[in-house]
Amino acid sequence: MRRVPEVDLLVAGAGPAGAATAIRAALAGLSVVVVEPRPAPIDKACGEGIAHSAVSYLRRLGVELDGRPFHGIRYLDEHHAVDARFTAGPGLGVRRTTLTSALRSRLSELDIPIIQTRVGPIIQTPTSVTAAGQTASYLAAADGLHSPIRRQLDLGDRASTEVRRGLRQHFCVSPWTDLVEVYWSRLGEAYVTPVSDELVGVAILTSARGTFDSHLDAFPLLKRRLNGAAAAGPVLGAGPLRQRVRARTAGRVLLVGDAAGYVDALTGEGIALALRTSAELVDCIRANRPDAYEAAWRRVSRECRLLTASLLWARNRPLLAPRIVPAAARLPGVYRTIVNRLS
Repeated sequence: MRRVPEVDLLVAGAGPAGAATAIRAALAGLSVVVVEPRPAPIDKACGEGIAHSAVSYLRRLGVELDGRPFHGIRYLDEHHAVDARFTAGPGLGVRRTTLTSALRSRLSELDIPIIQTRVGPIIQTPTSVTAAGQTASYLAAADGLHSPIRRQLDLGDRASTEVRRGLRQHFCVSPWTDLVEVYWSRLGEAYVTPVSDELVGVAILTSARGTFDSHLDAFPLLKRRLNGAAAAGPVLGAGPLRQRVRARTAGRVLLVGDAAGYVDALTGEGIALALRTSAELVDCIRANRPDAYEAAWRRVSRECRLLTASLLWARNRPLLAPRIVPAAARLPGVYRTIVNRLS
């Protein structure tokens, strides 16, 4: 016997992608339930810089954030530094725990239930999808980089040979600039994001094995900046970052956020892209057109995927990688244009 859907949309995951999907769906008049096994607040190893476009979108959803504004991106290596200031408005450095708490508060304001359990097996019919004891018309899978739902539905593509990972640590120190700094070395990149008046987050992206402290040795200029600053909280890790996905839909299940595929954190576009694609997901569900989501996802993510993949390709070429920052310094106008396209 077919089960009648109890809600319009079941969302798996209460991170930024899942929470934003649920909020937008509720504001559009859909009934929503969120499934999330982790207690709040949810933390993650990430750069914690939110682009101006993403901050504006969150405000339109009714999500207000406390953080530290930043006004552009600075690339640095041993001999060069080049700044690209935003033209549309500042981004915001926000602790991931602060972001997820603000999203949870908005879910509560909208009376969107959060069930603290795992999704478990998924059962689909032509008119419904059942998981975690809930039957819905659709399921939005926002369950992260290594999505169990993606794996369960066999939507993952071939395993990537790229093994870049991220490590993040906070330091108790006053930010020394109003920019997000990206330090480049042979090891990888170190992102420094101001998240409050007395705290910065440092995220290191690399394919090398080792501890956060050992990786920090590859960035002597940054290490001198942090000299004497106390570490705040534990080191968190994430990866491998590259996640290939064959398709973003399987019947009435639609993938969103990192679950829908990931190139790299090089351009810092994770949150902004998750928000843009979550809006497309909700629009497709409202139109009862899940089949249209794949093309919509590809359309709104195309520029970000292309720029990130191109930069990552250059980063992985031994002859090109040392020339990335010098090239940005020689062509500051081009660098500013690219940064502002992503902001």
